[in-house]
Amino acid sequence: MINESPRVRFAPSPTGYLHVGGLRTALYNYLFAKSRGGKFILRIEDTDRSRFVEGAIENLTSTLKWVGLNFDEGPESGGDFGPYKQSERLPIYKRLTDRLIKEKKAYHCFCSKERIEKVREKQKEEGLQPKYDKHCLNLSESEIKDNLKNGLPSVIRMNVEPGRTILIDDIIRGRVEFNSNVVDDQILIKSDGYPTYHLANVIDDHSMKITHVIRGEEWLSSTPKHILLYEFFGWEKPVFAHLPLLLNPDKTKLSKRQGDVAVEDYKQKGYLKDALINFVALLGWNAGDDVEFYKIEELISKFSLQRVNKAGAVFDLEKLNWLNAEHLRKMPDEEMLKMLREEIENSKYKNEDYSDEYLLKVIEAMKERVSFAKEFLTNGFYFFEEPVEYDENVKKKRWKEDSSEHLKKLLEKFSQLTSATKEDFETALRSTAEELNIGTGKLIHPVRLSVSGVGGGPGLFDLLVIIGKEKTISRIERAINKLS
Repeated sequence: MINESPRVRFAPSPTGYLHVGGLRTALYNYLFAKSRGGKFILRIEDTDRSRFVEGAIENLTSTLKWVGLNFDEGPESGGDFGPYKQSERLPIYKRLTDRLIKEKKAYHCFCSKERIEKVREKQKEEGLQPKYDKHCLNLSESEIKDNLKNGLPSVIRMNVEPGRTILIDDIIRGRVEFNSNVVDDQILIKSDGYPTYHLANVIDDHSMKITHVIRGEEWLSSTPKHILLYEFFGWEKPVFAHLPLLLNPDKTKLSKRQGDVAVEDYKQKGYLKDALINFVALLGWNAGDDVEFYKIEELISKFSLQRVNKAGAVFDLEKLNWLNAEHLRKMPDEEMLKMLREEIENSKYKNEDYSDEYLLKVIEAMKERVSFAKEFLTNGFYFFEEPVEYDENVKKKRWKEDSSEHLKKLLEKFSQLTSATKEDFETALRSTAEELNIGTGKLIHPVRLSVSGVGGGPGLFDLLVIIGKEKTISRIERAINKLS
């Protein structure tokens, strides 16, 4: 099976946002399928109605589309193996569960929660693995019929044979063995008539012809139950691959308590989808080289499950920020221009009229100094408004008693410029420094503070030529008046 064109699925529950861990699972499934000419399927596992969140399905699908993980089959796109929502597949689960009951591989259980809890407490006291004691397995046919007829609440459990070894050949973890004595008689159908994850998952994977099950490490302990169900039905098992956990920097499991875990949070903060995909791909996988910058096409060509690590992967926000900056800088200027216009439209500058030519100059000057599109406005605010305040630390360090007089002399030179090119500004400043018999720094730093209000930024003469001669002169005049 492993050599054929794969069919893989991402099967989230609609319980809220898409977690970055879920994004990685979806991404690895997508990369594996696309690298081998296979199919990527979206299935919604919505059988736990108590946790269902309205609008979550729409959020999941829109988020996947935003990052570019387009599915070949799913609730919206359809396909030959639907329905792709488990809540629409209930008759399939009932029919196959009835078959298991008939073959004594599953049974009705009428035990109350109180009884089950008492049994488990006793097992714990005796040092045993807490699990169901098969009490209802021995009910007679007449007892079962009477209980059902009288509407006694019940579930359907799988009948696990004790004393056997269950083997899993996992692509990432190798050969894993479980003793069936520690495998509970898992509930397959709940009292509300809905299947549990375990039953629906196996039936759907088989009926949708899933060849490889690629999912998080937390599902490894449930896999023996799934292996048994495949055996019960007489179906060929898929190939399993269990991905490592995502960890916080302190090596605890990634959680909301230590930062953002929803993909939409990163979208709202201005992270680029290409950067996020690049970052998430490297959480547990590498191509065996030192390359860290990837576009999706390169990931597809290099991806393999054999190079996924067993150990947990640390979510390093600094690395994500670095990748975001790298992807931003490598974007074509026209794409960056579009992003900058979107930022302007959502800012206090939205009613200002900036030409493409002007904004492209700002982009060229600032792109090596920003990690996010919004920083063109926050870090380079002086391209869009005159500074009204001046950095106190820079003022103390760079604005001297004679700075005002020096700048007045410089303004005479600037006012005489006709074309005011970058070279013109530089020549005027250097000749003024010579005439005053001072170092150029004694002019450069006060000029920068005057026109930008801060001490850092792009090259000074790039800044001056972009804002132009008139604004340069007026800002220096204003600084002289305010800072003298």
